[in-house]
Parts: sequence; structure tokens; C-alpha cells
Amino acid sequence: MPETILIVDDDPVQRRLVESMARRFGYEAVAVEGGDAALKLLLSGHGPRVDAVVLDLVMPDLDGLGVLAEMREAGLTVPVIVQTAHGGIDNVISAMRAGAVDFVVKPVGAERLQVSLRNALATSALATEVQRLKRSRDGTLSFKDVITRSPRMQAVLKTAEKAAASAIPVLIEGESGVGKELIARAIHGSGERRAKPFVAVNCGAIPDNLVESTLFGHEKGAFTGATERHAGKFVEASGGTLFLDEVGELPLAAQVKLLRALQEGEVDPVGGRKSVKVDVRVISASNRNLIAAVKEGRFREDLFYRLHVFPITVPPLRERSEDVPELVRHFLVRFNAEEGKRIRMIAADAMTLLARCPWPGNVRQLENAIFRAVVLAEGDEIGTGEFPQLTAQATKTPLAPGSEAAPVAPAGTEAPLMLEPEVPAALGPAPISLDPQRPALSLLGSAGDVRPLADIEAEVIRFAIAHYRGQMSEVARKLQIGRSTLYRKLDDLGVEDGEHSPSSTDTVAAG
Repeated sequence: MPETILIVDDDPVQRRLVESMARRFGYEAVAVEGGDAALKLLLSGHGPRVDAVVLDLVMPDLDGLGVLAEMREAGLTVPVIVQTAHGGIDNVISAMRAGAVDFVVKPVGAERLQVSLRNALATSALATEVQRLKRSRDGTLSFKDVITRSPRMQAVLKTAEKAAASAIPVLIEGESGVGKELIARAIHGSGERRAKPFVAVNCGAIPDNLVESTLFGHEKGAFTGATERHAGKFVEASGGTLFLDEVGELPLAAQVKLLRALQEGEVDPVGGRKSVKVDVRVISASNRNLIAAVKEGRFREDLFYRLHVFPITVPPLRERSEDVPELVRHFLVRFNAEEGKRIRMIAADAMTLLARCPWPGNVRQLENAIFRAVVLAEGDEIGTGEFPQLTAQATKTPLAPGSEAAPVAPAGTEAPLMLEPEVPAALGPAPISLDPQRPALSLLGSAGDVRPLADIEAEVIRFAIAHYRGQMSEVARKLQIGRSTLYRKLDDLGVEDGEHSPSSTDTVAAG
């Protein structure tokens, strides 16, 4: 999903000019004619999310400096590029001091505006990611840090916000990798305990014989290997929040002590002589059906009802496909910075592949896939070649209804021009499709005999041309043959002489 640029200018000609350029660069554009209208859109929370503002300095109602002041007072961090008809240094200094990230002089050229928008959006995205990581470390993540545009996920966040305003026990349910811990951190960071510790424990990763010691602590010499006193996670989280991830994995003996800790507000360290008072808010999570575990006798019923006071169910990623482009952009910005790469975008066919994937590992799997793709990428664009495992699955899951597989670029880059690949009629049948309903390449003919090698080769070439959207250099490189060899094979398939000569255009497209 492309970024949205808000254009604020009282001059209708300049407004339409900048709007046209922004759309040509691949962004969405929203234009308003004054500062008051801009602030109303930015502060209402009901309009489109604005990623950057192109703001005129001189306007009749509320001028650009006034808009910047109101934005700063409201805590808005949207990057602003100011426009001025006068390039005086005083105007520039005033705008920069007021919070603008760049300025352009009217009438701005397309190249200058494009570079300014790209830099502003890239800097903003990186700054946002740095602040998110800092808040995560400090335990002050909020619901604004949860990346989503899915109506289902937004409903989940509204429910979680209500839980954050209370000390009610919360049980977060959902598949592995959907972001249960992120929701728990947002609840903690939005509540009264945000200045206190947030302690996360993966109950499924603790050996059974160490569960009680890990959660409730132990005294020195309480058992073999206990060479010093250990406070335990409950004491570490005292005053704050204890997040018990995969709580359904706890052994029954530990469940008994956990129930007492929740009921009495105190824990009994292993080998200790007296109980220790604790003040902890417990948020638990599970990727299993705890009700089924209760019926099977693997989870205590009384503990279940103690934890299952305010349940929150996080939907899997395959049920919120609207979030895939946003998450891809987020991970791309982050891994670009971490790996020192300068990847500009993900190609349209690669985005189609990501949108079709069912993501059984949910957001965690998507994150790892983007990380690997960034490491593998040799150029400034990620294609399907950087997702070998997903390509091998042949995109078994169709696109969700209403979803779009648009190319995604990290903040601050222009979206690529999308042209549907067309293969010349001289190549014969339609190109092989990535549609999961189409059969795989067959080695046998209708009579049951092995097909001629020339037919198989022709089908592979047609597939490659469609797959790489007619980019003949890429087709030749992926097929590991020279371009001249590729053109010769096209001629052998019946393409007229000169139609694909090396001197002609490199893209097979009829429109």
C-alpha cells in the first residue's frame, strides 16, 4: 500500500501540480486548501493515515508556521516539507526551527520534490523504528506501535485498550507467531504499571524440574546446583507485569502453586521458610485450546477460570492479509538498517507471492522470510528469487477476497510502474500462470510419451517471460543463458526477425 502525501496550498494550480507529481511518483495524494483543513484531517483520526505533508508557508487563514506549531503541540511526528515562493534564509530557518524536515521553492521541479519526499519518508520510517525499539526496551510500547490496517486486528486492539485501563487478568489466545507478546507489552505500556518491569516467561521452554524455581525462586542450597539465592520471575516483576507465554505447557504441580500465587498475592520459594508478598499483574497467553486441555485433565479447571477472565483472541496473519504490505515495509526498513543494505522495493510478483502465502508461522515467519530476502538480495530490489521456499510451494493459497498484491517499497521510495506482462502471440499458447489451479510442467504428452525437449524448453521460456514480467535481461540471467541465445531461441519458436533483436526494447509488453 503506497504512502499518503497531504498537500496543503491555497493556490489551486500549485495544489494540483504537486498532487499530480506525487501520484506520478507512486504515492497516494490528498489535497486541502488551507491550514485549518489540514489540521482537521491530521487530528481527526478518521481520515486516511498521512505519511508526509507538503505545506505552503504563506496562506490566508492559518499559515504554514502556524500549522507546524499546532502539529508540534499535538505531538504529531509526520514529516513536513514546506513550500515557499521566496527562498529567503529567514523563512527557511523559521520553518526548520518549527519542525520542518526540508523545504522547496515554488514552482518545485519533479526531481527535487521526489528526492525530498523520498528522504523525508525514509528518515521518518527509520526514526519511527528506532523509537519503537526504544519503547520496547523500556517497556513503554503502546497500541500505536502495533502495525496493522486490518479491521479485525483493530477490533482486537480496541478490546485490549479496555483491558489496559484495568488490572483485570488477561488471557491472549492465538496461533504461534501472531504477536501475542506484542499485545501483552502494549497492554503493559498503556497501563498504570508502564514505569515498572515487564517480565516475559516462556513456560514451554522451562524444564519441568526448574519451573517452580524459575517462577517462584529458590534459596541457596535448596537443591543440587543451587549455589546462590534466586528471586524468581514473580519477584522480578513485582509492581509490574508478568507475561506467562504458553501457560498451557506448565506441569500440574506448578499450576497448583501458580493458582495460589494468583489468589493470595504471595509465592513460596523452593527451600524457603516463609512466603514472599508480590504485587504482579499477570497476562498469560496460549496457542492451544485450554478448554480442551481442561477436559483432558492436562490443565487445572480452577486455574483456567482464574486466567480466563478477559480473553483476547489474535487472528492469524492469513485472516488479515491487509497487514502483509505494512509488515513487509516495516521489516524491510528495519533489516535495511541492521544489514547496511539499500533495498528500495519488493517487486510486484514477489509481493503477489507474499500475499498468497498462508503463513502457518504467522508474523514471525514473515519476518524471517524478509530477513533472509534482505540478506540474499544483491541489487536494490527484492524479487521472487529471494524467496526460494515460498516459490517452491507454488503459492498454494489464493489471494483473500478484496486483497491487492501491489508492489511494496520501503518508506521514501517511489512505487514501480505496474504493467501486466504480455507475451507475443507468435510464442503460441498463453504463458504459464502462477495460479495454483494451473497444472505443473508436464513431462508426458497426451499419448503418455515423453514430450519433445523443444516443447518443454519453449514452455519454460514462456513461463520465465511471464514470471519476470517480460524483462528479457532478467529472463536470460535466471535461465543462465546469454541474451543472444535467448533471442535465437525465440526466433526458433517462430518470432519474426527483429521483433526481439538485442537492439530493441528489453521489455516484452504490448501496452
